[in-house]
Amino acid sequence: MSPAPSRLAPAHLALAALVAAVWGVNFVVIEIGLDHFPPLLFSALRFLAAALPAVFLVGRPTVAWKWIVGVGLVLGVAKFGLLFTGMDLGAPAGLSSLVLQVQAVFTALFAFAALGERPGRLKAAGMAVALAGIGVAAVDEGAFDGAAGALTGFALVIAAAACWGVSNVLTRKASPPDALNFMVWVSTVPVLPLLALSLLLEGPERDLAALRGLDWTGVGVILYVAWITTVFGFGAWGWLLRRYPASSVAPFSLLVPVFGMSSAALFLGEGVSPLRWCAAALLVGGVALTSFAPGARPAPARGNSLAVREPVTVSSSGPTSEERPV
Repeated sequence: MSPAPSRLAPAHLALAALVAAVWGVNFVVIEIGLDHFPPLLFSALRFLAAALPAVFLVGRPTVAWKWIVGVGLVLGVAKFGLLFTGMDLGAPAGLSSLVLQVQAVFTALFAFAALGERPGRLKAAGMAVALAGIGVAAVDEGAFDGAAGALTGFALVIAAAACWGVSNVLTRKASPPDALNFMVWVSTVPVLPLLALSLLLEGPERDLAALRGLDWTGVGVILYVAWITTVFGFGAWGWLLRRYPASSVAPFSLLVPVFGMSSAALFLGEGVSPLRWCAAALLVGGVALTSFAPGARPAPARGNSLAVREPVTVSSSGPTSEERPV
């Protein structure tokens, strides 16, 4: 079998950039959706729409249910519940798309704790640079000026990034052979827990009012975050990863916050201050180092062919930088 080409063809370059754009604009669409739905209900509807009818198109799960349930709870309930709630409390869409990328740092830390993957010096330096970017972003957002809403929303987005890191490690353990199949089945898990949390914390009156007031904008938002972001995004990203080495495709994930911040400025009027540009440079540069720098890894187990296979993990909001697609 001939080796996979390392350089993306022009059409596939455009496809990779399009997927990054879709995932970046997703944060603007989430912001619009939060004007129509309470955050936990919105997240539940997103996963419901992503799972149905896609679950009938992807075939049976390709990994054990314990991994599907585990990732579904950590990624679907915890990560997206925290992200949507943080944005609902005032975390800006563009800043959220940027700050969420610190998941690469959390992934490296959790991989060290759970899998024994000791980061090399360059990777550790990248983690420090990315964390410095988080500090600059916090100052720019005014998280330390006594504004409780800004501090809470910012903290919830960081907590969402931490949950994303945990789900990345779980997905690496699961090692799904088909990223889209895995993502669709994972999407079935959070629906009922998120609906229950919404009824408990947001109240049935608020949920019913949102559903009764459903309009075409609300429908379009749900279809975008479920089908364009998840089904198209992961389908295209997974196809690229099967055709090219991950090292050729994964760098496009760093475009997600670029598209996120620029689309938020264009469609939502979010300003991008010099301090935020500084935070973006630190975060994207740090994430790049954390994600792509070589690091010491545990020796593969004898006789285990999967131990040397480069894992691919997924997320329903966008790609992870270290774990390949989101």
